[in-house]
Amino acid sequence: MPAMSKAQQKAAGAALSAKRGDTKKSQLKGASKSMEKTMSEKELSEMASTKRKGKPEHKSDA
Repeated sequence: MPAMSKAQQKAAGAALSAKRGDTKKSQLKGASKSMEKTMSEKELSEMASTKRKGKPEHKSDA
């Protein structure tokens, strides 16, 4: 599942880092905190490795 925005990709990268033990889980906030709990390492890796070119900073709700 590819990231839909740069912000989503950054959150996935932070969650992946915590899941691997590179950063503390207590440092996670917001979306990355819930991503770390609910997504597998493979899912997070796929989302974090999405190409950034052409992605909006934030996904629009519309």
